Amino acid sequence: MTEGEKTRLVAWSRELRAVHERLREALRVTREAVDAGGDGDSATRDLLLFCHGFCTALAGHHEGEDRELFPAIAAAHPELRPTLQRLEQDHSMIAHLLSGLQEAVSRAASPVELDRHLEGIAAIMESHFRYEERQLLHLLETLALDADPRRTLGPL
Repeated sequence: MTEGEKTRLVAWSRELRAVHERLREALRVTREAVDAGGDGDSATRDLLLFCHGFCTALAGHHEGEDRELFPAIAAAHPELRPTLQRLEQDHSMIAHLLSGLQEAVSRAASPVELDRHLEGIAAIMESHFRYEERQLLHLLETLALDADPRRTLGPL
C-alpha cells in the first residue's frame, strides 16, 4: 500500500469524526437559538433556519451512511452486520425524533417544548455517535471505499 493510499484510507476515520463534531456544533448552535428565544418574526425565522439546517444535516449524514458507507463495511466485514443493523435502527429512531422537532417548529411550539425535542435528539445522537465511533473508527482506517465524502457522510 502506498503512502497516498494509506492517507486516503485513514481519512475516512478522520472524516467521520469531523462530521460528528460539526453535527454536535450544529446542535449546540440550534439549542442556543432556542434558548435565545426572542419575540417576533425575525426570531421565528432564525429558529426555523437553525432547526431546518440541523435536521437536514443530521438526516443527510445518516442517509449517506445507510446508502454508501454501511454497505461497504458490510461487504468488507460481514461480521459487523448486527452492529450496522443497530446503527440503522438508531438512524430510524433519530429520523422520527427529527420529524417531531420539525413539526414542533412548524407550529411555533414554545421554546420549552423545542428544547425538550432537542434534548431527546442530543441524548440519542451522542449515544449513537459514541457507539458508532467505538465500533467503526478502527476499521475505517483500512476500508477501501472510493466515494465522495459528502455523499457518503452527509452535507456537513
